[in-house]
Amino acid sequence: MSLDFKQGLRLQQKQTLQLQITPQLQQALKLLQLNHIELVEEIQRELMENPTLEEVPGQTTREVPETAIPSQTAEARDSHEQQNGSQSNEVDWNQVLENMSDQGFRSERGASGFDELPPIETNLTASDSMVPHLEWQLQMQSCTDRERSAALLIIRNLDDRGWLPVSLAEIVEENNESAETDAERIDIEDAEGALLLVQSLDPVGCGAKDLVDCLVIQARFHFPEDPYFPLVIQNHLGDIEKRNYAAIARGVGIAEEDVLEYHRMLKQLEPWPARNFTGQDPQYISPDVYVFKIGDEWQVVQNEDGMPKLRVSRYYQNVLQGKDSTREERDYIKERLNSADFLLKSIWRRQDTIAKVMRSILRRQHNFFDLGPDHLRPMVLKDVADEVGVHESTVSRVTSNKYVQCPQGLYELKYFFNNGVNAVHGEQVAAEAVKRRIKKLIAAEDASVPLSDDQVVALLKRDNVDIARRTVAKYREAMGILPSSKRKNLC
Repeated sequence: MSLDFKQGLRLQQKQTLQLQITPQLQQALKLLQLNHIELVEEIQRELMENPTLEEVPGQTTREVPETAIPSQTAEARDSHEQQNGSQSNEVDWNQVLENMSDQGFRSERGASGFDELPPIETNLTASDSMVPHLEWQLQMQSCTDRERSAALLIIRNLDDRGWLPVSLAEIVEENNESAETDAERIDIEDAEGALLLVQSLDPVGCGAKDLVDCLVIQARFHFPEDPYFPLVIQNHLGDIEKRNYAAIARGVGIAEEDVLEYHRMLKQLEPWPARNFTGQDPQYISPDVYVFKIGDEWQVVQNEDGMPKLRVSRYYQNVLQGKDSTREERDYIKERLNSADFLLKSIWRRQDTIAKVMRSILRRQHNFFDLGPDHLRPMVLKDVADEVGVHESTVSRVTSNKYVQCPQGLYELKYFFNNGVNAVHGEQVAAEAVKRRIKKLIAAEDASVPLSDDQVVALLKRDNVDIARRTVAKYREAMGILPSSKRKNLC
């Protein structure tokens, strides 16, 4: 018995279903993820790249309540939506251009008189770089040329804390390997003198090799006539952390009251001298949404400051309708018009989705806006997604890197989404609200008898919060709060 297998090329038809993300859909998702500043930049870029788009001269888009009169009538928008359906349908651009050229485009919000909103400068954080700051001071110091060269090398090798993670021998060796002349070479004595010079610059303590060295440098600089303070830091820093004042007093040969005073002095020192010199670029935060209370009702106002009012260029309308243009020119203009139309609709949908999500958050977190952050309620993405009628991933995109300005302050939209902690009586409490309560309890404690995690659990239970001790410890560590044994202050 034998089997005969025939080999060869075959033509088969197979039907498959797969999801493809078109360039237009990618653009819509991108716009949804952008914050206000990024959206304005993206619109400006589109204005530069798409010749069929232009900004209406003399028009500026500003914030208004949702009850304000929209820039387009409902009939005009309905007509626009009908004429600008899916990209697979043929578009009557003559009619669309006729409608859009006069009306222009802006989203559902127009202009109003909210001129007293905080300017963007109030939400700017900036910091100088530490290296130029130290180099500037070095120029005014009296030292030899080789010491100055060595000091520059030390400054440029400091880490983000202001410490020197490499040895002086390594710095000397690296410099001398690349030196072309004897004048550029340095020795270990030059480096040691340069290190003392750098450690005396502001902020004091830069160039230290570790934490103890950093604190000792500051102790000697700020308290030069006290011989015991550096000894306490060098030999008993661990005992200070444990509040073992008696052992320190015996080891150094001083009174326990003096140890308490040294503890107070130690708190004035800075373990990371470069803390305020991050060297990062300024970070701007511009609210995407404003929430105001007018009378007894809360109003959601979208920030459209700086967003230009767009329209289709009349020039390209004439080119498309004219008889002198070639087929290639008309095809190009139509392709650009399709892109412009999708951009305008994507911006409108983005603004509409953000407004719906913010109104849903406002309804679910009304206690937060009325009473403050302590009354934040548990809420997850699915809650808002079901109410708005979108997918959870859409809500995630809408709330990422976007901020709301409200009477309580400036908050990222993600702040309002929290898991719940069980309450003793009734519904759950938001985890963020529990963290705030823990922070307030510890801030009000007696410093000489700090609250243990078990005591915090008992106090929270009185406040209708049922939480485990390990959860309190986790929240405390997340907020950077030390345990009770290290918070104890006998001073």
